Amino acid sequence: MVGVTSPPPSATSLILVRHGESEWNAERRIQGHDDTSRLTSLGRAQARDVATALGGLGFDRLVASDLRRAYETATIIASTLQLELERDALLRERSFGAFEGHPGDELTREMTGHAAGLVFDGDARPPGGESLRDVVARASGFLDRAREEWPGERVLVVTHGGMINALRLFNSGEPLEGQPWYRVGNCEVWNLEGPVDLSPHAVT
Repeated sequence: MVGVTSPPPSATSLILVRHGESEWNAERRIQGHDDTSRLTSLGRAQARDVATALGGLGFDRLVASDLRRAYETATIIASTLQLELERDALLRERSFGAFEGHPGDELTREMTGHAAGLVFDGDARPPGGESLRDVVARASGFLDRAREEWPGERVLVVTHGGMINALRLFNSGEPLEGQPWYRVGNCEVWNLEGPVDLSPHAVT
């Protein structure tokens, strides 16, 4: 894990948080762009806990995916950290098209483009959904916006596991194929390099 450090004066520092557990997470159903599922009681508790853990980092702004599970998580965090909250649809999870709402084990590696922790096909897509390359393109749009509009700021981003991977993949500057694909837990904290260590000695 990497620690949290202050960005250079002209740089934008992004801290990324996946949303808390949703009803469909608990049921192991595919979510994507479907906006039906809400946070569970555990998910709300996870949001409160991560807000407390992030309290000493001095964020300048909070931006979240407009999907309900992420926005609800961000609302809880915003209340604790006393930050205004902005939505950005670029931060949505990958669309899984016709498979949204289905059991998670129905998605095959040929649809996702990743397996065994590695990306092997950036153009793989489920029927009616987005390819990995599509999601990384959205991630690039958000990173461009962040760097242009919020230079020197520390920005808290509440989003989805797939988008956290996509942001990291774009930031690496490497071809998608062969890059690691990580499982991101509910309310885990990441930056563009990997999971973040929030222990007191790591936060500066």
